[in-house]
Amino acid sequence: MLSASARPLIAASVPVLREYGEAITRCFYHRMFEAHPELKSLFNLGNQASGAQQQALAGAVYAYAANIDNREALAPVLSRIAHKHASVGITPAQYTIVGKYLLGAIAEVLGAAATLELLAAWDEAYWLLAVELIAMEARLYQQAQHKPGNWQEMRVIRKEQESDVVTSLYLQPVDGKPLPHFRPGQYISVALDVESIQHRQLRQYSLSDAPGKDWWRITVKRESINNEMIPAGMISNMLHDQVEVGSTLCVSPPFGDFVLNEDVKKPLVLLSAGVGVTPMISMLNSVKHNQPERPVVFAHAARNGRLHAMKKDILDAKNRSISTIIFYEEPADEDRQGKDYDHQGRMRLDKISDINLPLDADYYLCGPVPFMREQRRTLLDSGIDPTRIRCEVFGPDLLNGLH
Repeated sequence: MLSASARPLIAASVPVLREYGEAITRCFYHRMFEAHPELKSLFNLGNQASGAQQQALAGAVYAYAANIDNREALAPVLSRIAHKHASVGITPAQYTIVGKYLLGAIAEVLGAAATLELLAAWDEAYWLLAVELIAMEARLYQQAQHKPGNWQEMRVIRKEQESDVVTSLYLQPVDGKPLPHFRPGQYISVALDVESIQHRQLRQYSLSDAPGKDWWRITVKRESINNEMIPAGMISNMLHDQVEVGSTLCVSPPFGDFVLNEDVKKPLVLLSAGVGVTPMISMLNSVKHNQPERPVVFAHAARNGRLHAMKKDILDAKNRSISTIIFYEEPADEDRQGKDYDHQGRMRLDKISDINLPLDADYYLCGPVPFMREQRRTLLDSGIDPTRIRCEVFGPDLLNGLH
């Protein structure tokens, strides 16, 4: 718990962080990478180049300061961060480095306003957070029987194009050992050495099929390249263009707390858009095989048929317990309503009479953040308990909520 002397100083710094947060995080990353370039491998350099990571961290620091005594608000965010950290192999020693440069950035940007008392309060607040995350990550490593930095080599045994921009890779362990168990909805980190920037880069991809098979499947959307030096889509493009059957990839164990609750038989509603379909397919196929009587509504939104990934999985899953509803925002000429999709336009749950929203169902959302915000708002307006709604967030938005 934050000390009585530090609490008012942290509270008083909230408006300062709102104004100077991005300047502080830009300074933080610059100074830290300057002194420890090896840490660049732990960060998405595409998000760094675009400024998205700096903006997200600034928002997260501000949110932490504003909610430092609100455990209910912080707990799900800390869990999400701990799983992400475990997937990239964060170690306790790296928290010392981050703390040093974060406090240094606050002092540098705020100048004389960064009094010794304020810096001491933020040092206390930082380590309060760090110690909790270190403990959570230690438990995750123990559960996964994983040592940070140890990557498992996987061979690509199959590669399938799912849509114009989405490809699935099927992976098996090079050493022939059984695959670790995962829960439907979890993801793995994939590590690739990028010669052009002389750094390893890590990306997270949901496991896109049910557990229990002798392979893992990840399904990757090719992201557009928008920066010549450090393109945001460099890893997805490498996986599409350079990784072939027989290639080997280094991957982490499965992590992530956006997981299907398999201990209940209550109705399940899965809402996705775009490549957000990937963890939903894992959940859908798991329910189909392990809980065939469980009622499921599977609603998915895509731009059109050419960009609609994993259509076969969705079609194969339909049965008397599983109903599917497909939305195409801009159907292509060859798309046929009633065959390829059910409704034209964006997903609007409040406008579609054939979508049943049971009050006792579990709801899972995955897709672009604006999509998830809109669906969550509709669910809340429909009387759904917010504790029944789960959202998956990747990238810079990982550090921020959807409210």
